[in-house]
Amino acid sequence: QVQLVESGGGLVQAGGSLRLSCAVSGLTFSSYAMGWFLQAPGKEREIVAAISRSGDSVYYADFVKGRFTISRDNAKNTVYLQMTSLKPEETAVYYCAAAHVYRDYVPRDRGPFQYWGQGTQVTVSS
Repeated sequence: QVQLVESGGGLVQAGGSLRLSCAVSGLTFSSYAMGWFLQAPGKEREIVAAISRSGDSVYYADFVKGRFTISRDNAKNTVYLQMTSLKPEETAVYYCAAAHVYRDYVPRDRGPFQYWGQGTQVTVSS
């Protein structure tokens, strides 16, 4: 049974930082690219960042470049999202997702992602 379990969300003031974690089980972690997505109330789920299965390649949405960092630890089957300089408009549920890939590339949209976590709430107060 595949499980993706996010943690680390919470309430933070604008300009603050949070580190999200996603623990993965039930699949061969090193065969999956990983991604983080956010979904604000009433809006579509959108990609925030993604990382290749080796961790050598990353992708960031333009609105988080320079502020968020995605990383992974294949020994711990965990992917992370370090978020800094958070903005109130980034209040959302944050999801991690896994995409099985046959080469070391980074998906840039939600299409390839097959498995999803339940999400963790991030609230940024102004």
